[in-house]
Amino acid sequence: MIRDITIGQYYPGETWVHRLDPRLKITVTLIFIVALFFVRDFLGYVIAIAALGGVIAISRVPLGFILRGLKAIFIIIVFTFALNMFLTAGTPLIKIGFFTVTREGLYGAVFMALRLVLLIIGSSLLTLTTKPIKLTDGIESLLGPLRVIGVPAHELAMMMTIALRFIPTLLEETDKIMKAQMARGADFESGSILRRAKNLIPILVPLFISAFRIAQDLAMAMEARCYRGGEGRTKLHVLKFESRDAAATLLTALFVLLILFERVYSDEIRAFLAL
Repeated sequence: MIRDITIGQYYPGETWVHRLDPRLKITVTLIFIVALFFVRDFLGYVIAIAALGGVIAISRVPLGFILRGLKAIFIIIVFTFALNMFLTAGTPLIKIGFFTVTREGLYGAVFMALRLVLLIIGSSLLTLTTKPIKLTDGIESLLGPLRVIGVPAHELAMMMTIALRFIPTLLEETDKIMKAQMARGADFESGSILRRAKNLIPILVPLFISAFRIAQDLAMAMEARCYRGGEGRTKLHVLKFESRDAAATLLTALFVLLILFERVYSDEIRAFLAL
C-alpha cells in the first residue's frame, strides 16, 4: 500500500506533455479540477475522461502505474460511495437492513467516485510529467505577482516542491521501517482496523527521527551551496511560452467550452440522444 502512492513521483520522458511549460501545466490542472465540479451528468464525465485519456496517451505514462496510485485512497473512495448511496433521499431501489439505496443516491455515489478518481489522476499527472525543479520555477512564476504585497513567492514555491519531492522518500523510509519491524515479529496486516492502526504507532518515532535527519541533511546541503533564498537569484533555464504551449492552451479552452456547453444544454442533449 505504501509503495502504491505515486503523488510526488516523476516519470521520465521527452513527450509533448513533458515539455510543456510548467506554468501552463499547473494552470491546466487547476482548470481541470474546477471543471470537474461543473459536471453534473455522465456525458460531462465522458468528456473529462476522454480529455484525460488523451493526455495520458500522449504522455506515455503507463496507465497501470497511474492507477496504482488509486490503491492508497481506495478506502476513501468506497466510504464516499457508500455515504452518498445510503444517505441521499429519493426514489427507493433496494432496502438493505436499516439503509435504503435510492436512485438519486446511486447516481450521486457514482458521480462522486468518478470525480475523486479523475481528480487524483489529473493531479498525479502534473508531478509525473514535470521535473521538481521545473515545478518550483512554475509555482514561483505564478506566485510572482504576489510579491508586491510581501508574499515570499520563491520560498513558498521551494517549500511546496520539497514537500512533494519528499513524499516518495518518506514513504520509502516508512516501508523500510515496517519491513524491519515485521522481521522482528511485528504484525501490521492481521486483526481489526483499530488493531492495525494501533500497531502502526511504533513506526511513528523512528519515522519522525528519519524525517528530521533528512531535513537536517537537506538544510546543511543547501547552506554548503550558499543558498540564501530567492533574492538576487538567476535561473539557468528561463521559462518561455512556445508554440506547443499555445496549442495546449487552445485545447484546454476547447475542453472548457465543451464542459460549459454540456452543462448549459444537458437537457437538450439528452432529449436529442433519446430520439
